[in-house]
Amino acid sequence: MILLVALGVVAAVVGATFVVSVRRGRWDLIDTVWGLGFAAVAVVACVVSTGDLALRLTVTAMVVLWGVRLAVHIHRRNRGRPEDRRYVEILGGAQGDPRLHMLRRVFLPQAAIMWFVSLPVLAAEHGRVTAVTYAGVAVWLVGLVFETVGDWQLARFKADPSTKGTVLDTGLWRYTRHPNYFGDACVWWGVYLTACHSWLGAATLASPVLMTYLLAKGTGKPLTERHLSSSRPGYADYVARTSGFFPLPPKRGTRA
Repeated sequence: MILLVALGVVAAVVGATFVVSVRRGRWDLIDTVWGLGFAAVAVVACVVSTGDLALRLTVTAMVVLWGVRLAVHIHRRNRGRPEDRRYVEILGGAQGDPRLHMLRRVFLPQAAIMWFVSLPVLAAEHGRVTAVTYAGVAVWLVGLVFETVGDWQLARFKADPSTKGTVLDTGLWRYTRHPNYFGDACVWWGVYLTACHSWLGAATLASPVLMTYLLAKGTGKPLTERHLSSSRPGYADYVARTSGFFPLPPKRGTRA
């Protein structure tokens, strides 16, 4: 039952976002709503689940804080800017009705991913607080800090006219080329750990694996680096000395 309820929440959120996007003639709203969709699933699951109230509130708070922070950050980033280049490229390959093309290529896949990645949330909220709950909160907190600080450092860097055309290689960006993506992955591994109070929760392992894959190998890191490699002088040197995902000290023997 909870799986169908979550599917209904995802369908409502993504469906409403699609309708608004069609009316606006712009598709990047889905990026803002992405985090809010997970938050909505967590809230509804908290209400209808029967697990320990402390665990339900903890997991819900973890997902809502992550989702709202991400939504606010993306909204501020996109405000006043043209359509995201990813959606321009996807729309350029449309054959037939462009709205159906975007529905198939963007909205339906994101809805499926949102539902699948939410499975640990659903499993966690049917259990009780154990030692792995504390471990999960700790990993989640590390991820949230990495993501928040990384996004703040990047926003400050972009707002400084003197850094235009250069590469951010200080702060967390000195140790990983994508502290925001690494943090995002940690958030979902933390949520997964809170579900590991039972074999059913542990069986949702594929959910954080999928999220991590998308961030590190799918639509996250590779697309970002493809754009930066072609538009930012010095980025190749940065890639050569800096870890691509997991934070590590810069490689020796390369220009810092």
